Amino acid sequence: MSIPPPPHPVWGQPSYGPPRPAPVNGVAISALVLGLLCFLPAVGLVLGLIALTQIKRRGERGKGFAVAGTVLSSAGLVLWAVALTTGGASAFWEGFKGAATGEGTAYSLETGQCFDTPDGSLQGVTYDVEEVPCAGAHDGEVFAVFDLPEGPFPGDDPVGETADDRCYALRSGYAMDTWAVPGNVDVYYLTPTRQSWRLGDREVTCLFGGAEEGDVLTGSLRNDETTLDADQLAFLRAAALLDEAVGSEPLTSYVEDDLPGYRKWAGRMADALAGQAAGLREHTWPAAAERPVADLAEDLDAARKEWAGAARATDADTFYVHYDTGYELLAPSGSVTARKALGLATTPPSYEDDGEEEGGTEGDPGFEV
Repeated sequence: MSIPPPPHPVWGQPSYGPPRPAPVNGVAISALVLGLLCFLPAVGLVLGLIALTQIKRRGERGKGFAVAGTVLSSAGLVLWAVALTTGGASAFWEGFKGAATGEGTAYSLETGQCFDTPDGSLQGVTYDVEEVPCAGAHDGEVFAVFDLPEGPFPGDDPVGETADDRCYALRSGYAMDTWAVPGNVDVYYLTPTRQSWRLGDREVTCLFGGAEEGDVLTGSLRNDETTLDADQLAFLRAAALLDEAVGSEPLTSYVEDDLPGYRKWAGRMADALAGQAAGLREHTWPAAAERPVADLAEDLDAARKEWAGAARATDADTFYVHYDTGYELLAPSGSVTARKALGLATTPPSYEDDGEEEGGTEGDPGFEV
């Protein structure tokens, strides 16, 4: 009697043991994780949809994971959209910059801090800065920080123009004595990008740095109410009146091209000189500075008369006569003695590049007398 052979196994199943369960779809798990974390919600939503398609086609498990990931990611997308349109992402950006503080980034810099960069350049600096004492050599110094207004991203060029205007205007509030700023120092700034703007970044950081590659700063450039005494502040605040007037000079190259504009400017110069002289006379100076400051005030009075004459000039030739004399009376050397008595810088700044760029004059002396 023969023994029949064993039955053939069914195709697709092993010849021993119970059937194995279908595997769980890995994409579904990834979708669930991203949905729970609310991180990259768009990616989580896409992965969830892909997982549902694969599960149906392959007969895999994990449909619940895929559905949950899709729902959570969809909710995350809604929350991100609301945050970006209402400014709610600002908290995230501030948190990002706060975290960056421990990583040594430019976002962590505050007014008055000095720092080095890996290659010594301030062009495009964002990361890898190292705060260092201002007393020693360093690549940059922060002199102001301000925020741009809310709204849509204005564009790289408008942001840069605003930063340029504001930073140059704010530098005198940090370094009030322009004579104490070396000639090889220039202004730089860090601005928001289109990407960081979406996350609420509105901050502009204004920096002092070397004008040429390889230039370094030594010692802090800060001289304001935190570092100057009352007498020094009074002297520099009076001088600032004239600096502001000088900055409003017409942009045309020659007086003949805009005599009315130059006459108005000369009037502003005369008013500023009157204000500066009055400010110097109203303050009570130390004994060593009384005579030098009084002499300076007399020079300012004489200069004011010439600038007032320029403001009344009916032709360019007459304007130039008063203009030249007024400039001579404002030569920086006239304030050196007063500055020395007050403990301020005594070397006038150099303006060798001024040439004939404005006003048709050569070698205009540096103001703030």
